[in-house]
Amino acid sequence: MSEPVRVGVIGLGTVGSGVVRLLAESADQIARHAGRRILVERAVVKDLTKPRHVPLASDRISGEITDIAGDDSISVGVLLVGGLEPARSMAVALLESGKDVVTANKALLAEHGPELFALARAKGRSIAFEAAVAGGIPIVAAIGECLAANRIESIRGILNGTSNFILSTMEEEGADYAAVLKLAQQKGFAEADPAMDVDGTDATQKLAILAHLAFGVWVPWRDIPQTGIEAIDQELMAFAAEFGYRIRLVAVAARVNGRLAMRVSPTLVKAGTPLAETREAYNAVSIVGDAVGRMFFHGLGAGQMPTASAVVADIIDTVVGRAAITFRTTGLLDPDSPAARIAGVEMPERHFLRIPVLDRPGVMAEISGTLGRHGISIASLIQHETGMPGPVPMVIMTHHASPAAVAGALTEIAVCDAVQGTSACLPVLDDWQPAAEHLEG
Repeated sequence: MSEPVRVGVIGLGTVGSGVVRLLAESADQIARHAGRRILVERAVVKDLTKPRHVPLASDRISGEITDIAGDDSISVGVLLVGGLEPARSMAVALLESGKDVVTANKALLAEHGPELFALARAKGRSIAFEAAVAGGIPIVAAIGECLAANRIESIRGILNGTSNFILSTMEEEGADYAAVLKLAQQKGFAEADPAMDVDGTDATQKLAILAHLAFGVWVPWRDIPQTGIEAIDQELMAFAAEFGYRIRLVAVAARVNGRLAMRVSPTLVKAGTPLAETREAYNAVSIVGDAVGRMFFHGLGAGQMPTASAVVADIIDTVVGRAAITFRTTGLLDPDSPAARIAGVEMPERHFLRIPVLDRPGVMAEISGTLGRHGISIASLIQHETGMPGPVPMVIMTHHASPAAVAGALTEIAVCDAVQGTSACLPVLDDWQPAAEHLEG
């Protein structure tokens, strides 16, 4: 067998420790796949005093990135620290020193992907990032390699395990959002500060990366419309169930009239379909290709060993050269192409509305009239008799309408005297698919 490949690991947290462990405990199996043994030559950590239970000698652990970047015997840098800095500077140092990079940092790629990808190409290096999206699910390889013969028409996915655990547990146990969030934190599914998970940021950053792979464009993640799950309550879930739906945080990217439409939002998904039945901290991705049709991927989206598995798979792909081939084919369109500018591009969808109204004559006609003036027709309506004073929820399922039209109607409805409180609006994920089209650019 050839000389071993030596790698440097930056970050020995949950995932980093799992990677070092997997490389040591499965060394023979990994060597068979890679054709060479893969050794962890050195690790870099922030806190040298922290006790670590990894199969790596203490003299191989340091606190300086230059110990990896400056070591010519190391050919692959495995970047497993979170955040933007010093992660970006570390990635630059690794690439500048001629090393290939493997990373699980989705925020780094979503924010600085164009810069880092350009630098890697200029240096003749590759960046592999399977673990940055959907944990142990091999979705990056599926899009970049297995579906390379397809023009991807749409991606729909549950990309955040924390939010999915919260929504599916609320649904199953009838508990409110605050109580289930606390449970998620106790179980380790949610951070002490869960903002990026529950407000949709994490899923949005992952969607930006998937869009780059699938559609060949860099869409700044902050340009993607994003809504979190904080306002979802038991009443919304109960009414959704009456219509035969569940609520999930769904990320969507699809071709619409030659442009790319994208969003992340709590969404009604038909009960019994794969996305609706994705529960707990699992992730799921549905992809439609023009040749292969619909494909579905499901698995753990986080956790030490599922994520470590994806990282080690990327290391193997880098060693055998597959990562370099795939990397050269990504980013097909210029970041300034029309397809990359998603503002104003909308998907015609059905919408689920909950409007708190006073139970008095003429209210239904007033609401339906406003919707009609905005070109929105009602498919179904629920309004239960409560026998209690105060507003009652009027719940409407619309026919297909543009999000802009619905937003305009709700703005007008909000100032009606009969409306008491804030309305809720969630998109409905049906089997609608836009016609197959090339993106402009």
